[in-house]
Amino acid sequence: MLTLRPPPAATQLRLSEVVSALSYALDITEGQPEGHAVRTCIIGMRLAREIYLTPKQRSALFYALLLKDLGCSSNASRVCYLFSADDRRVKRDVKTANWTRLSGKLGYILRNAAPGGSFAARIASFMRVARAGATAAKELVELRCDRGATIARNLSMPEETAIAIRGLDEHWDGQGHPYGLAGDDIPMLSRILGLAQTAEVFHHRDGLNAALAVAKARSGTWFDPDLVKAFHSIRNDTAFWDRLHASDPLQEAMTFEPEETRLTVTEELLDSIAVGFGQVIDAKSPWTYRHSEGVADIAAGITEVMGFTPENTRLLRRAARLHDIGKLGISNLILDKPGKLDPHELALMRKHPLYTRQILERVSGFRELAPIAAAHHERLDGTGYDCGLDASKLPTEVRILSTADMFEALAAKRPYRQDLTEEQVMDILTRNLNTALDPACVEALKIFLEKTNYEPIELAA
Repeated sequence: MLTLRPPPAATQLRLSEVVSALSYALDITEGQPEGHAVRTCIIGMRLAREIYLTPKQRSALFYALLLKDLGCSSNASRVCYLFSADDRRVKRDVKTANWTRLSGKLGYILRNAAPGGSFAARIASFMRVARAGATAAKELVELRCDRGATIARNLSMPEETAIAIRGLDEHWDGQGHPYGLAGDDIPMLSRILGLAQTAEVFHHRDGLNAALAVAKARSGTWFDPDLVKAFHSIRNDTAFWDRLHASDPLQEAMTFEPEETRLTVTEELLDSIAVGFGQVIDAKSPWTYRHSEGVADIAAGITEVMGFTPENTRLLRRAARLHDIGKLGISNLILDKPGKLDPHELALMRKHPLYTRQILERVSGFRELAPIAAAHHERLDGTGYDCGLDASKLPTEVRILSTADMFEALAAKRPYRQDLTEEQVMDILTRNLNTALDPACVEALKIFLEKTNYEPIELAA
């Protein structure tokens, strides 16, 4: 039987424990192997030691390395549209392409323009990307980096962390994005982020020599030459490079956290982290604009009607904000498809609760929420997914979350579909009573709506 238990006292948790585990969700959004951000953190922090950054700088860098991809979901839908391709594949390939050179740019587009499509579809996609050109590339990076910096600030990260994330894709020669900064105008922490993430990608795929080679080849163009020298100076530190292959890279990364500036987690910060990652989740697709926050508000309203304690209401609100975190691992070809999903696509979509469970089970502070958040598509009659649990295994918290999720999805106003009236929404919910939804939860929802005059979330056209 699933239960919602309070986590250990938040003050016992290091912020690094929470953030490093959640970085795995950002990895899958970027199409990277799990642990990419954590391994990038290990490389970047080793560089920080080599160039003698201060403890304050190293603390800001530590979180920037782990959270460098906070804005990665914000351009996923646009990338998918431009290339007619799985956004995760396109994003993964850009990490290895030298897109500042014409040959690298053309090769990148040719590889990713409607792969597997007809010749006509591939030509159409190629022309769409080519017409969009440098302007679109700049806009995509700007959206990603600015969004990432904003979320970092909302998470109460140091300002240096937010600034580092914003400058992630700037290049030493001024040919990067989004602001075309060059040389010493690029914040030092951003320079470390850029080199560390590229080194990790090539090291993980092809080994140390490949990482060293790409750093040398891009020295003075992409990367600060002095940083590249520092990177090459640690090539013989065999013990360090072995650590990148550790069975638990999370624990390895934690050893690089500056003890002098260690940050701990409060209940309020856990709430902020849930809000921030809810924003990452909802940015993945225009179909889910502020969905997580809406579900959280509705679920909290139902719990208050049903007499839950403030503590349990708070925990369920967190679970609601994070319930769709598994969708970060689903292609936008599926998430944004306007028509009916085919059986293969539907099977892939139905994996997102599993991904939610796997992600949250890693995270100290959210681990106890994993079985609740991951069960939001289960049904009382046992025909839901992904575990097929029936009423005997679905506690009230799951029933509330399922009700809130279905109501918000139906009631939210979107410019790309016909709005449903509240009466139409409630009629659909009523037809699902005792099969999918708990009558007591739906009744509490009605009371909440009457008491608060709740207005569904609306996205302007």
